[in-house]
Amino acid sequence: MELRGIQRDIINLSILINSFYHLCQLNYAFSVLAKILKIGYQPDTVTLTTLLKGLCINNEVKKALHFHDDVIAKGFRLDNVSYGTLINGLCKSGETKAALSCLERLKGWWWLSQISLFDAYDLYCEMVVKRIFPDVVTYNTLIYGFCIVGQLEDAIRLFNEMRLKNIVPNVCSFNILIDGLCKEGDVKGGKSVLAVMIKQSVKPDVVTCSSLIDGYFLVKKANKARYIFNAMAQNGVTIDLRSYNIMINGLSKAKMVDEAVILFKEMQFKSMTPDTITYSTLIDGLGKLGRISYVWDLIDEMRATGRSANVITYSSLLNVLCKSGHFDTAIRIFTKIKDKGFEPNMVTYNILVDGLCKNGRLKDAQEIFHDLLIKGYRLDVRLYTVMINGLCREALFDEAYGCTPNAVTYEIIIRALFKNDKNKLQ
Repeated sequence: MELRGIQRDIINLSILINSFYHLCQLNYAFSVLAKILKIGYQPDTVTLTTLLKGLCINNEVKKALHFHDDVIAKGFRLDNVSYGTLINGLCKSGETKAALSCLERLKGWWWLSQISLFDAYDLYCEMVVKRIFPDVVTYNTLIYGFCIVGQLEDAIRLFNEMRLKNIVPNVCSFNILIDGLCKEGDVKGGKSVLAVMIKQSVKPDVVTCSSLIDGYFLVKKANKARYIFNAMAQNGVTIDLRSYNIMINGLSKAKMVDEAVILFKEMQFKSMTPDTITYSTLIDGLGKLGRISYVWDLIDEMRATGRSANVITYSSLLNVLCKSGHFDTAIRIFTKIKDKGFEPNMVTYNILVDGLCKNGRLKDAQEIFHDLLIKGYRLDVRLYTVMINGLCREALFDEAYGCTPNAVTYEIIIRALFKNDKNKLQ
């Protein structure tokens, strides 16, 4: 960097750490961190989380814990994403107790229905020591905790332990476990828990059905999802807004948008008011199929009903406009939402820059990209790769070399250079 005249600042060094992480070169990443600290710069939370994640992925969880303690001792801050990364790594390596202990630091971020997971775990341990049986609330809290950190085997173990100790699971117990299994794509496991639920005369409710519907869409079984949705009313289960949103989202992603629109109209007929999630999902689904006029109708309807668009809505709209070639409109809306005080996320920027690059609007893409750099935004590798791909399309290889790469980025540059040399030979 220094030999090429690139300024050695915190942004460039942080990007370098991220790149070394993606290239699985953790030793180099930590060397850069040492350089940052030596110069006197302050690494941000994202950089520290990247290093934590790298250690966990390489099964070096003890080093990750030591790094965590060192970071805290030096006065740096970690957030819920940092702890989620560490907890996930600990759980996957079998260090469940250490993972649950880490949740104490998340107190105030993750609150469960009655007591926090950390308090529940302490209470549970104390009860076991004193030979007092925990109640259903304690078990539900712990089962939920294990589910959110992806430790389903422990969640199932606790569920079975609860039943063996003659503590009767309630509808919440079953729903937590069914939802956890379905979110991991284990719908078969979710159905097995449902069978136990019915056998114990616990009536499935709207949460149970919604979890199964979501799970079936996740494993690309739309017909089974539709069957459960249609059976809900027949079995006396009241369909709520969340159920409709799950169905509309699943159908849209399965490119069954016409059915999604029918459900959208059905919920309005039943005097159920669609929310921003409903509109954003449909806008995204219709846009991906090129049905622009329907998208604008939905935008107008949102305005008329007083629904506020969010970043997801605008990202979906920009994606639609870029794919349909309406770049001037996309840039105008992008500017408008920033003027309104909305802060676009990296997904939004990726969509816009990618669309502009792919359609020869490289100057506009570069202006957005450079504006982000000047304002100190932390750009992800995907955005760099998108920009480099656009530069290579125009044979601007020197500019492409100036961007921080990952493995995919190198592949793009090599492929473009090879194609350029091949054209020169012809």
